[in-house]
Amino acid sequence: MKKIRLRLKAIYSYFGLGLLTFLIVAISSYTPSNAAISPMPNSEVKTEVFPTSRALKTEIFTRKETKVLAARGMEWGRNLYEAGRLADAVSAWQQAARGFELEGDRRSVALSLNYISLAYQDLGRLDRAQEAIDQSLTLLAEQGVVLPQVLNSRGSLQLARGQTEAALETWQQAESAYSKIGDEAGRLGSLINQAGAMQALGQYRRARIVLERLKTELEDKPNSQVKVTGLHSLGIALQVVGDLEQSRQVLEESLEMTQQLEARGLSQAGEKSAILFSLGNTARALAENDLALSYYQQAAAGTKGAISILEAELNQLDLLIDTEQWENARALLPQIESRLANINPSRMSVYARANFAQNLMNLETKTNPTTNPNLAPENSEFSVLVSRILAVAIREARELQDPRAESYALGQLGNLYERTQQWAESRSLTEQALLIAQSINASDIVPRWQWQLGRVMKEQGNVTGAIAAYSEAVSTLKSLRSDLTAIAPDVQFSFRESVEPIYRQLVDLLLEPSEGKVSQKNLKQARETIELLQLAELDNFFRNACLQPQPEQIDRVDPTAATIYPIILPNRLAVILSLPGKPLEYYETIASEEKINLGIRNVLQSLNPIFSDKLRLQFSQQIYDWLILPAEADLANSGVQTLVFIMDGPLRNLPAGVLYDGDRYLIEKYSIALTPGLQLLEPRSISPEEFATLTGGLTEARQGFSALPAVESEVNEIATQIKSEVFLNSDFTANNLQEQIKALPFPVVHLATHGQFSSNSEETFILTWDEKIQVEDFRKLLFSRGQKIASPVELLVLSACQTAQGDDRAALGLAGIAVRSGARSTVASLWAVNDESTSRLMAEFYRELAKSSGVAKAEALRQAQITMLQEDSYKHPYFWSSFVLVGNWL
Repeated sequence: MKKIRLRLKAIYSYFGLGLLTFLIVAISSYTPSNAAISPMPNSEVKTEVFPTSRALKTEIFTRKETKVLAARGMEWGRNLYEAGRLADAVSAWQQAARGFELEGDRRSVALSLNYISLAYQDLGRLDRAQEAIDQSLTLLAEQGVVLPQVLNSRGSLQLARGQTEAALETWQQAESAYSKIGDEAGRLGSLINQAGAMQALGQYRRARIVLERLKTELEDKPNSQVKVTGLHSLGIALQVVGDLEQSRQVLEESLEMTQQLEARGLSQAGEKSAILFSLGNTARALAENDLALSYYQQAAAGTKGAISILEAELNQLDLLIDTEQWENARALLPQIESRLANINPSRMSVYARANFAQNLMNLETKTNPTTNPNLAPENSEFSVLVSRILAVAIREARELQDPRAESYALGQLGNLYERTQQWAESRSLTEQALLIAQSINASDIVPRWQWQLGRVMKEQGNVTGAIAAYSEAVSTLKSLRSDLTAIAPDVQFSFRESVEPIYRQLVDLLLEPSEGKVSQKNLKQARETIELLQLAELDNFFRNACLQPQPEQIDRVDPTAATIYPIILPNRLAVILSLPGKPLEYYETIASEEKINLGIRNVLQSLNPIFSDKLRLQFSQQIYDWLILPAEADLANSGVQTLVFIMDGPLRNLPAGVLYDGDRYLIEKYSIALTPGLQLLEPRSISPEEFATLTGGLTEARQGFSALPAVESEVNEIATQIKSEVFLNSDFTANNLQEQIKALPFPVVHLATHGQFSSNSEETFILTWDEKIQVEDFRKLLFSRGQKIASPVELLVLSACQTAQGDDRAALGLAGIAVRSGARSTVASLWAVNDESTSRLMAEFYRELAKSSGVAKAEALRQAQITMLQEDSYKHPYFWSSFVLVGNWL
């Protein structure tokens, strides 16, 4: 994993954010009014300063003293909790509960138990947390009292136990309870928690509505500390759901408000620093690295809190290393090391040391590259320094009785030994870290150590054990689909660095031949893993687990279709072939990943008409030889008519129809379809009598995009083939499109307009007369039709789109639109083509679809492309190969 962030609120998942944000308000609200509140104890204070239950029972203290000490215990517990000393906080609150019990103050006992439950949840001790919250609820029930703080804690515990629907219901009850007592801060926190639970349940529209409602409510309130805190929390929540610009706007508003409150004499230094830190995270997520660095520097300069300064400096260090600013990164090292030497032990100090160690390892790896990317020998000065830092972190975690922090520190030390090739030591430490993480249900870090264990076992030559560890990591990631996309960005896994490699490395292991061949068992697992990777990539694209896989057996979908799974591995291009009714086949081409990617780029560049035909055909034949030639005879003998590709990485940008066997293009032999995975396929064909098209488009230049004059003839030609409802130019607005889709039950939606596919969902859009419709809004647009009309969109055609230049994963945006729109099939162009040739191809496509014989969509597209290929004006692949079919090909 790339990094561990330090801010306490960000260590936990997003769902507990509201609870943690408003904890200080909640505790203060229920401290007895006559309690004497002591200042926060220093790091040397131990729980022994609180009176023991024996002392209380023998009445060494007066009743007044007992009450004061119990109230002081509540406050000290809060301070210890905020300082990351969770086990000590539990002890303080337990002592406070005993004092309140002697006083007969059962309400305060219940509140103490509530906070004990919260701390136990953070420590991963869910059974003890459950016991404490149950006792709290029982005490309150006996008095007929409801404390919303207890409901909030109960919801957090239910979520941790996977009871998400129950957690949502509990937080709704908490919101109502907070409203009744007029606690606005608590109510806002409950709303944020509800949004998190809705997202975990896949109810993304509801979650967004709740957050928008919260924003509106906050805007209507007068400036206050509660409003500042609420806006800050909302900004982080928006960051989580991927609305980065809105997150920035809300955070900037909260920052401006702190300045207004300061002008009224209210201290805001701590809150301002925290907001600047969050703004830095948002700017970094937007790839605005210089701005992010500035925010982190301001956050460090604007606070006196040692932890806050340290976390801001560590984020600076991580960003400087990422952006290869080596000298500036090294300049930060002495002051971070000095701060670590003087920081008091806490959960945050453990994370800080682990974070610093990780950054040191990354800096060493990147600035001292060797033939082997591992670090220096184990006795080097560098390794000794890192191991010493992590040894202190482990000791502190154990002293704090904090198993989660201990797991982090042990795992990082295991990572150091992995880099120094001390395999036995690395394996032992990693297994310890994994065992602890599993024992406390820390499912967000479990796959990290499973992956690390798999890597180490592979290096030890234990391939069977490595496959088992990797398989467990993939299984854990599969169970964490919603959580992976809902974890706060401060701790969110970097997908390309920390999630995707787990799948690829498992496939690599599974496809290693044993005695010259790969077993059917391994081939099936490799195929399943490739499909899971495709699903994970789409989850990451949308920043939520929005797709519900529906496994389909290819033979049941189409007995005349073969499925081809190519996957690019570091040292080879591996291909799994599934033929109807036959065992899986496997073949590979030994080549570096760099060579494979170069071959793909060569084909794409050669599709420009200025390239020589000879070079283009050579490049196309090379990819054909890799993907098709080894299976050429089996395909020919199987009676297969359609090839379905589950493409990987930059192969998604490649139109398979241009692959050349030395005599013919692949499209001349087979119908071709692309799909992100058969798990997402919903098979159904359209009968000719069903055909009717809703057609919209632009012929005029709009929003900086060129005119498409041939669009008018394109849509008119379509209208001569099948029943059509046409609206162009000023009629083709986002609102009109939405109304037309809602009102008309046409199975085909054809949009002849500019659009762009990108690996970034925010840069994937369709152009209308008045705006760009982002991919998520486009989904909502088609989804609204599904609510009113029983039949979904069978075919979506996007005839003038293109992939983003310089983005080797841009076609992921096409796959995203295809599966997220709800349309069973999508036909779209990978690059902008001459609009006259597009008009010609589309006319042929619809002519084929309208035939009474009921031609399959992939075959209709194939016949249209062959027609173009046979015409002198359009025979170059540039004109016809851009169009691909994604999804159901029948």
